[in-house]
Amino acid sequence: MTKNTNMQPMRLTRHEGFSLIEVMISMVIMTVGLVAILALFGVALSASQTSQQDMIARQMASESMESVYTARNTSQLSFTQINNVSNGGIFVDGAITVKCAGPDGILNTADDASCLTSSGVVCPNGGAKCLTEAGPDGVLGTADDFILSLSSYTRQVLVSQLLDTSGNPIPTLRAVTITIQYPSAQSRIPKTYAITEYVSSYH
Repeated sequence: MTKNTNMQPMRLTRHEGFSLIEVMISMVIMTVGLVAILALFGVALSASQTSQQDMIARQMASESMESVYTARNTSQLSFTQINNVSNGGIFVDGAITVKCAGPDGILNTADDASCLTSSGVVCPNGGAKCLTEAGPDGVLGTADDFILSLSSYTRQVLVSQLLDTSGNPIPTLRAVTITIQYPSAQSRIPKTYAITEYVSSYH
């Protein structure tokens, strides 16, 4: 009987896997990524919470500006009256709590009145402007409606005299700046929304 001398010795194959350090490093990288995604969700959530407040502020500023234009266009106001009280006009100086227009139909004047809810009741917090939202039944105008007070909002109407290139006042043109200040859910510093438009004596 002959022996086969050509046989090669069997090679042992190494089974390699992940070491404990590699697994831990990958877990740290994955944790950092998940924390970043969670932070992004937090930012998106807070942005959606403040979007309603931003929309309310924009609407208030636009509403005030429209009342100025309407009063001027209907000759309810003379051009000299489109000014702050300190300059002989009708608009209250400084920021005040937002209320509804009084008998003159113009916002931020001395005759501003308490606002009413959709059911005709005076808004809480001294009649400051409020919003009525549907309650759990989803129907507006029922007993379970939710009243959202806007007493933390303030509005300022600032009327400025414009100057020509020589520094002389332009008698037929004024700048009207409406500034709404309101609380921010993200910080203790209140947010501000302002619009400025030019109002002329011609319409």
